[in-house]
Amino acid sequence: MARYVALLRGINVGGNNPIPMAGLKACFEENGFGDVRTYIQSGNVVFSSPLSNQGELTRRVERMIRTTFAHYDASVVLRSRSQMRAIVDRAPKGFGTEPSKYRNDVIFLKPPLTANTALKSVSLKEGVDRGWAANGVLYFSRLTIRATQSRLNRVVSLPIYQQMTIRNWNTTTKLAELVDVKAP
Repeated sequence: MARYVALLRGINVGGNNPIPMAGLKACFEENGFGDVRTYIQSGNVVFSSPLSNQGELTRRVERMIRTTFAHYDASVVLRSRSQMRAIVDRAPKGFGTEPSKYRNDVIFLKPPLTANTALKSVSLKEGVDRGWAANGVLYFSRLTIRATQSRLNRVVSLPIYQQMTIRNWNTTTKLAELVDVKAP
């Protein structure tokens, strides 16, 4: 069975769309997924599935979450084990290596949104923000001491924001580790 990470958009943020991780884990297990584990409260689920078509699998996961948690209009960005490994391994040189100087995030894009299209829509503040397009993600870095001037928080007002979800670099690397290991 293949391993995947499901990244749910907009749950448990500012009191919106509250979903307990134990309930989310149970939802996946009750729907036949294996080796299920969740990571932190922001809607990260690592699991195994015999399905290999990511579009079909994403639609199935979204349907089951909508059925289980009717208050949440599920939007999921799905990445395979190999895709997660590539996201970490192919990060821009030095990305995430100076956490005291830079805040680093990965913006996961939901198909059909492409990285080049997304990067054109995201504005960068000169001297504060840096952004790189890659396959299915944007890497976004901002100076910690000038983080309040960053334009990352403006991305939530863009129409394309509905087709992305953001995870910090630590969460991204941890998910890449977790997807490599089956749940105990």
